[in-house]
Amino acid sequence: MKKRSNAAVCGRLTGLVKPLAGYMLLAIFMGLMGHLCAAFITIFGGCALLKLLDFPVSVSLGTLFFCVGIFALLRAFLRYGEQSCNHFIAFKLLALIRDKVFRALRGLCPAKLEGKNKGDLISVITSDIELLEVFYAHTISPAAIALLMSLFMSFYIGRYHWLLGVTAAAAYLLIGVVIPAAVSRMSGEDGLRLRTKAGQLSGYVLDSLRGLSETIQYADGGKRLEEMKYSTRRLAAEEEKMKKTAGRNMAVTNTAILLFDAVMLFLSAALYRRGAIGFDGILIPLLALMSSFGPVVAMANLGSTLQNTFAAGNRVLDILEEEPAVKDITGNSPLTFSGARAERITFAYGEETILSDISADIPEHTVVGIVGKSGSGKSTLLKLLMRFWEVQQGSISLSGREINRINTDNLRDMESFVTQETHLFHDSIANNLRIARLDAAQEEIEAACRKASVHEFIMTLPQGYNTPVGELGDTLSGGERQRLGLARAFLHDAPFVLLDEPTSNLDSLNEAVILKSLNEERRDKTVVLVSHRQSTMRIADVVYSVEQGRMS
Repeated sequence: MKKRSNAAVCGRLTGLVKPLAGYMLLAIFMGLMGHLCAAFITIFGGCALLKLLDFPVSVSLGTLFFCVGIFALLRAFLRYGEQSCNHFIAFKLLALIRDKVFRALRGLCPAKLEGKNKGDLISVITSDIELLEVFYAHTISPAAIALLMSLFMSFYIGRYHWLLGVTAAAAYLLIGVVIPAAVSRMSGEDGLRLRTKAGQLSGYVLDSLRGLSETIQYADGGKRLEEMKYSTRRLAAEEEKMKKTAGRNMAVTNTAILLFDAVMLFLSAALYRRGAIGFDGILIPLLALMSSFGPVVAMANLGSTLQNTFAAGNRVLDILEEEPAVKDITGNSPLTFSGARAERITFAYGEETILSDISADIPEHTVVGIVGKSGSGKSTLLKLLMRFWEVQQGSISLSGREINRINTDNLRDMESFVTQETHLFHDSIANNLRIARLDAAQEEIEAACRKASVHEFIMTLPQGYNTPVGELGDTLSGGERQRLGLARAFLHDAPFVLLDEPTSNLDSLNEAVILKSLNEERRDKTVVLVSHRQSTMRIADVVYSVEQGRMS
């Protein structure tokens, strides 16, 4: 995780507000006017008291009470308007940020996401982004309001005597800036630790739910429960620490407010005794100061709570700013498929070399088989043909053009890839198949399923193609999921089909049906078939053997 200062996180998050700058300015204006109305209700009340005590006040008592009533009504409407604008901005931006995060994840997938803690990613997408609502709804405009309110009230109080104005400015500065900054510094990385541990706990819970059947089978529930309790206690301890920090922050803030109220009272009284100000110079500045702390108190309270928010923002920015291992290609002329070639490819994951000096010709309208032991690099070769990773040495070309000069969308249209593990969404069978081609008609879906030898099975289900599958397709067997994956590939109807162990979970009868379909497809398709089964290779025109990263 990249460590950023709170100022850097704040700057990056604030930059995302640009599309909604008009709403933000409106929120700041209404918030400032609302707080001024609240402050001047008290100030005009003080003026009314002076009027009743026969001190010279230029405004009539009736006018003062009328203004207080107007200010009270305006305060309600302005407060509602400010909060409405802030929350509109917040929730609109959260939607935009989620969209940006999902786009970033698509760019990072699969190279940068393999091996990532999926529960932690879910925590970022859900709770971490949700925490940014505090920043957008309760930080940006309140900070601007606090600054403008402090400046206005300092000048207003300074009208009675410059020393009183300076005292008010010092109070606002200490409470709204110095105390929150000190609390933030003392909190250190508490917020980041809290968010990280929350993500780890989410990952552990998700892992436990996915492996529930194995946990029950091997009576491992007690151990996992203890680990979950331990993680929860660590998370609770971090949260308790942050709440104590917030409590201390509030205590220090309230103490500072009382001290400055007392300083203002004694200072104005001293100035009154010296004849520098009148009695109104004691009462009105004191009331003005006491009634105007609202915006800076809001900033002071954020000193501790923002640590959690900035930590969440840091984790979100990690995703948004991470460079993908493979960038999308655009701007090249479209290409039609007419064969592929891998030439002297070498590829390594870190320090581990997977493929070494591999070459293979894949002519159009042929079935090319690749065999080899597990871990020999067969699947990696298919992923390189899909350009999930960049080739480190050598080259891969389709239709005579190097793969890194083919538009990504064009490449995806030309290729279908069926992996060993078919992912199914928690949706109907039809919708799970339709992701291969969104405009596919029902007849086309059924035709693809017949080729994959799964149509008859689907028709035995209570709702047929509208039958929902469980999360990750766990209501279906491995063979059924695999056949649905093949049906997707047939429905996508790409000219270049890459199949990674497509019949590993199938019995010999279903394997024969699918191999027959693939054999018929060779008239207008090119197939690369990876398998460790010799029976699968009987439809191949040419077979390459991969052993320890080398091809023969």
